[in-house]
Amino acid sequence: MKITNVRAIPLNVPLTYERGAIRRETSLSACYVEIDTDQGLLGHGLTAITEEEVIAYLINEVAGPALIGKNPLAIEALWSQLYWLLCPRGQTGYGMHAIAALDVALWDLKGKQLGQPVWQLLGGARSSVELYTTFGFGFLERDALMEAARQCVSEGFRHLKMVVGHGALQRRDEPRPLLDVIREDAHRIHAVREAVGLDVGLYIDANCSLDAYHAARLLEMTRDCGLAFFEEPITQNDVHALRHLRETGGVALAAGQNEGLSFRFRDLLAAGAVDFVQPNVVISGGFTQCTKIAGMAEAFNTPIANGGAFPLHNMHLHAGLANGGKVEWHLVAVEMMNALYRNTPRPSNGWLDLPQGPGLGFEPDHDAIREIAKHPCSRGRGKG
Repeated sequence: MKITNVRAIPLNVPLTYERGAIRRETSLSACYVEIDTDQGLLGHGLTAITEEEVIAYLINEVAGPALIGKNPLAIEALWSQLYWLLCPRGQTGYGMHAIAALDVALWDLKGKQLGQPVWQLLGGARSSVELYTTFGFGFLERDALMEAARQCVSEGFRHLKMVVGHGALQRRDEPRPLLDVIREDAHRIHAVREAVGLDVGLYIDANCSLDAYHAARLLEMTRDCGLAFFEEPITQNDVHALRHLRETGGVALAAGQNEGLSFRFRDLLAAGAVDFVQPNVVISGGFTQCTKIAGMAEAFNTPIANGGAFPLHNMHLHAGLANGGKVEWHLVAVEMMNALYRNTPRPSNGWLDLPQGPGLGFEPDHDAIREIAKHPCSRGRGKG
């Protein structure tokens, strides 16, 4: 079997967030990828939380042509080739996003060729995964946030995540003092805890938008809320600052969803900077590298968890590996998945059953993708 064509399509997907009476128009961007073979099989992949048009150009003009004529089942060799083509000096940016999308497509092809779902090829540790749902976005006012939390619990979710920080460092000159931001965050966290009670796991995510001081202050203000973990609390995933916060903050820390290369995870683990590492298959080099990161985490007796959304791809990693963890059911990203794909799985009581079909187990809706591709690209504003 040989690769005959590789194509990438930049997408800025219009979406609607709906929870009860709450309705909000938003969008997310992604780069969708397809790999064709001379045997008629098609593999598809995705990357996101990046500039979709840049990744599409990189794949269509640089990475894709390098794969033509190659055996798609030689995934390790192809990954290495792409690394030396796109990231030869250890760069962890756009090149790794491109590799992630292509690697996911190659694993989809492998599953289809062998008649097995990806999660089985990765080890088949379990056939269902537990979810935590990301529901609490910055555009929700406090009352709406509480209503959304209650609805998630009524739907069977027992682990809820909300966003904090809201671009605090990026927007500090509006002016928007960071202390004011985290005071409001503290009020919002207390409101959600009051709304759902103490038996529901509550997680927060700053998306690297705080400095070390304000991340620590936010934990002080919410010490009585019983937080399950604080994801990406500090800008740049600063290893030394994370380690200090972990030692002094009293709350588990998680990070890694936006890291490109495995050495960054090595540094987080070796420094004792996190309680959970969060490789994301559509960002952190695909299944090929994420399995290696999971192996490192196991050696450090550190759990892995899905961060950065895109559960339909990441569920395979966490079902396949014995040390797989919870998968993020990010409500806006799930709407994107439903817009792009057919036959997507649905959760039940906070769990997701893995598909039994070959490859990823769901297929692209080409008509929908063709229509979405007509929209203008996000110009950097589609990261959620």
